[in-house]
Amino acid sequence: MAGNSSSPGATVTSRALALLGAFDEDHRRLTLTELADRAGLPVPTAHRLAAELVAWGALARVSDGRFVIGRRLWDIGLLAPLQAGLVELASPYLNDLYGATLATVHLAVRDGTEVLYLDRLRGNSSVPIVSTVGTRLPMHATGVGKVLLAHAPAEVQRAVLADLPRLTAYTLTQPGHLRRQLTQVRRVGYATTSEEMSLGACSAAVPIRRGDAVVAALGIVVASLRNDRPRLVAALEVAARGIGRALERNFQSAEASHGSVDSRSG
Repeated sequence: MAGNSSSPGATVTSRALALLGAFDEDHRRLTLTELADRAGLPVPTAHRLAAELVAWGALARVSDGRFVIGRRLWDIGLLAPLQAGLVELASPYLNDLYGATLATVHLAVRDGTEVLYLDRLRGNSSVPIVSTVGTRLPMHATGVGKVLLAHAPAEVQRAVLADLPRLTAYTLTQPGHLRRQLTQVRRVGYATTSEEMSLGACSAAVPIRRGDAVVAALGIVVASLRNDRPRLVAALEVAARGIGRALERNFQSAEASHGSVDSRSG
């Protein structure tokens, strides 16, 4: 049971945190009864605290009455050093990439078996775009998702390949086909999609590395890759290398500062 805090003397804070901790990858929408059960709280207590969390924005209620995590937690989460640092460091490179391509630009990371969009610059064209900042989308149908999936642990790949929902007529739903594409992504260094997430939209994406580790993906969405693929991939690679170098410099600077503090405290 997630976040059990029904023991006598539990604080209001611990009970509220138990409600938030009731959500996980497999439990994204919960009824009040499910929320109370997973948090280990009486239903009246869960109802009162959940109402306060909804009013504050930590939780939200959807059309069927179930509870979901609220947008305000996402906004606060962006202040965490890892994501905030990545978005801040990547921002000038995203702007340069947008200026060079005039396409919609995405910065994304893997969140479990989904791709999570951290930043987006909307292009000028009428290409349909389904992502917004904070959106989670299937990895197998997006360019950034394929990049991240290609470099994900084996257990994540197995989980994604076991469930490939069809989103358009062009979505890859055959595990063998997708597995071959992921191998190619690792070999050539970029991924593409063609109307696999939404009709009328194609994408290209490349990994962002800090050292040898793939920490994020950078992608663009356009109407077609037929004529401009080499130019667009080259622009993506230049921007991704710049972000990677900025991340490495930031990491080394933080390490140096930490070492200086340790030496002074010693």
